[in-house]
Amino acid sequence: MIRLSPGAEPHTQLVGRMGNYARRIEASGFPGIWVGDSMGRGRPTLDPLTALAALAAVTERVELGIGVLQVSLRHPVELAHRVQSVQALSGGRLRLGVGSGSTRADFELLGGDYDHRFRTLKNSLDIMHRVWHGEPVNGGTLSIWPGCEGGPPILMGAWRSPRWITYAAKECQGWTPSGRYSSWDDLEAGMRIYRAAGGPNAVLANVAVDLASRPQSADLAAATNVALACPRDEARRRLRRMQELGFDEVLLVSHYGILEELEEVRSWVA
Repeated sequence: MIRLSPGAEPHTQLVGRMGNYARRIEASGFPGIWVGDSMGRGRPTLDPLTALAALAAVTERVELGIGVLQVSLRHPVELAHRVQSVQALSGGRLRLGVGSGSTRADFELLGGDYDHRFRTLKNSLDIMHRVWHGEPVNGGTLSIWPGCEGGPPILMGAWRSPRWITYAAKECQGWTPSGRYSSWDDLEAGMRIYRAAGGPNAVLANVAVDLASRPQSADLAAATNVALACPRDEARRRLRRMQELGFDEVLLVSHYGILEELEEVRSWVA
């Protein structure tokens, strides 16, 4: 998988750049394209569902995902409708990574309740599943597009909470910890919990790739030793460790749009 990380180009260039990059990813044989979700962090970002709708229009085969959608920031019925819209427009290619949100700035921007975000996540997911199954909510029912019944596959984003990792195993179609914020100890402990609970699909998200030791990656390289922002020999070693831990998929991201580096990393496990 590849996580698409758009830059801050003027809007007249952004759509074309995203479309071209997505087509190159699909033509290169990668199985999926994922986007992130953030708002109040000091840089321009795109709404992830809007971005995926645009990517659905310029691709045909790749899976489209979000790693992860901050469910607790949105109204669950309106969010269920938007998710269903992308599921329908993409022909069922959507895979939905979800989470409570971990950055207080995003909640402050929207006036959300950061301290009760986990409770909100559980309640919202329950409502969204009811909506996607055609059940009445708040006195009304959302009509479901043919082929979208039940909603898309859900992957739970969590990396330290045994409760949510267990929830991912028992109630979701996958578990997706962060390759940016998790430590190796987090990933190893989380994998034990996930597999013990019967979890079938572990996807390591947001694994940054920089094989050229660019100066802009210095802060990332200092913050985590999970990212592949390091010399090639070390990057190979880290990728092998991800495999040994039991991850079924790894979501790679190049913050510089260097597809060739992502293809090289993929070739190491071919």
